[in-house]
Amino acid sequence: MRNVLILGANGQLAQNTIPFFLERTDTRLTLYLRRAKRLKNPDSSRVNVVEGDVLDSSSLTAAMQGQDVVYANLAGADMAAQAQRIIDAMHTTGVRRLIFVSSMGIYGEVPGQQYRSILDPYRDSASVIERSDLDYTILRPGWFTRGPEGPYRITFAGEPFIGHDIAIDSLSALIVETATTPNVFLRKSIGISDDKVAGREL
Repeated sequence: MRNVLILGANGQLAQNTIPFFLERTDTRLTLYLRRAKRLKNPDSSRVNVVEGDVLDSSSLTAAMQGQDVVYANLAGADMAAQAQRIIDAMHTTGVRRLIFVSSMGIYGEVPGQQYRSILDPYRDSASVIERSDLDYTILRPGWFTRGPEGPYRITFAGEPFIGHDIAIDSLSALIVETATTPNVFLRKSIGISDDKVAGREL
């Protein structure tokens, strides 16, 4: 049974992904967020809700004890500082596996679109993680849609991003698969978009 720490657990994607963990795996979850009262515990037998700020090193390190995987779903101007705090806490606790959600476009990889400064926090935090020695996977999804879970396309750093949108259920399924499958996408930055024609490509 794996223990997964979800940082930024009140975010849209994290809230969508929590039921996927609970329904498809036997994982135990620790949900970490700034105001715990905003989130109802979906299963007290498998889920622990912890209030804390990612920038608070002591509370983050305490929450990380005994975890197997850290899944970070963060936003804001201080994402690079948050990424560094995560790395430091993982070193302190000996946790190696990190799944970090970023955004398409951080490398200027989307054909026909110019890099925009709004992506700076995502690009800078990804750079911090890529310089680390962790077993990370950086996810660069397209815009979320509420379509049904379906096939998706993977592109790697250095390749053009193909497509534009991704069904949020498809992304949640990928996060759960990545968190629970050993050695998948290790030290990779992957773009994810819907692929309704060619089917899933890994």
